[in-house]
Amino acid sequence: MRISTLTRPRAIAMWDFSWLERRWQGSGYEDWDRALDGLAERGYDAVRIDAFPHLVSQEVAAGADREWDLLPVWNQHDWGAPGPVRIASPRRSLVEFIAKCRDRGISVGLSTWYRQDAGDSRMLLVEPRIQAQQWTTVLDVLVAEGLADSVLYVDLTNEIPLPTYSPFLNANWNSTGIESRATPRMRDWITAAIRAVRERHPGFDYCFSYAGEFMNPVGQDVSTFDLLELHIWMCSPEFNDFHQRIGYDLGASKFDPAGYPAMQRAEAEYRKSPEHWRGFLDAAIDAAASWSRITGLPLATTECWGPINYRDWPMLDWGWVREVCEHGLDRALATGRWKALATSNFCGPQFRGMWRDIDWHRRLTSAIGKAAIAIPARGAAT
Repeated sequence: MRISTLTRPRAIAMWDFSWLERRWQGSGYEDWDRALDGLAERGYDAVRIDAFPHLVSQEVAAGADREWDLLPVWNQHDWGAPGPVRIASPRRSLVEFIAKCRDRGISVGLSTWYRQDAGDSRMLLVEPRIQAQQWTTVLDVLVAEGLADSVLYVDLTNEIPLPTYSPFLNANWNSTGIESRATPRMRDWITAAIRAVRERHPGFDYCFSYAGEFMNPVGQDVSTFDLLELHIWMCSPEFNDFHQRIGYDLGASKFDPAGYPAMQRAEAEYRKSPEHWRGFLDAAIDAAASWSRITGLPLATTECWGPINYRDWPMLDWGWVREVCEHGLDRALATGRWKALATSNFCGPQFRGMWRDIDWHRRLTSAIGKAAIAIPARGAAT
């Protein structure tokens, strides 16, 4: 079910690498059947997950499934494991999980956060050809297993070029910081990788997902994309100083225990002037819709609309988060440019405070399913 063929939007949840890493007792994903039944109960009909292409491709090349030891990307947030974790074969697990999604009518967006294994094999991506080969292998597996129709789209790298998720870029180029996607070498990498995967598998929709740099996208080449997967938050540091006002250091937050105590001040700051802060969110949504109109590409957003980071924590209430997220969702739906939308950054069972409000999820996912799309579909799908 390609996103380009949809005639109605899909309600999509981001389960990132949590679907495979968080399998210890009480972590939320230890029972895939229960987790997916809960997702369907809340009205979601799509999910975005890490396909671990750099690990799957090694298993296929070796002709054997194996376990992998992963290092934590953070220990303060509830996505993934907060410490070292051993995961079962990503190849075998991916096939099993997507088959369970198919059985429930849930489409799957494939992405990757390039999780760090003990040997740090992600750093072997020294050119886009290698990235394309890895993704080609993943799609070869899914096609052979009869699961191609369950793939909504393929996002070759989460939030490229953020170093957390694509550290191989800075290593290859002997650079630091965050490279603009408008530079020639970034444009060349993105274009070459998608073209190479599409040459082998033309029957899928492709993109790289972005977090930022879309308020003024001049110079960014998305001519090879089938969709724009943009991540939009009210609290994005690209738009405003919300984090500075509450003393929250986004860059250090991955391992900084001071992060969530600072986040305890977030609701009070928002309540001082909700219209002010939601205005930044509105502007970002409008900019994304404008880019969609200019390019003719549909939008998907799986990470959104309020705070970037949040969790079940003392003095952290979910009410204001739901309020902001509902506002952002309504604004996005009104544009008619989105074909896949999440309700928040926190649509998973590990975020118990959000997950347990079933009525809220169902109300928002119902609105998504009933929304109109102002983009011609390539085929006749629903």
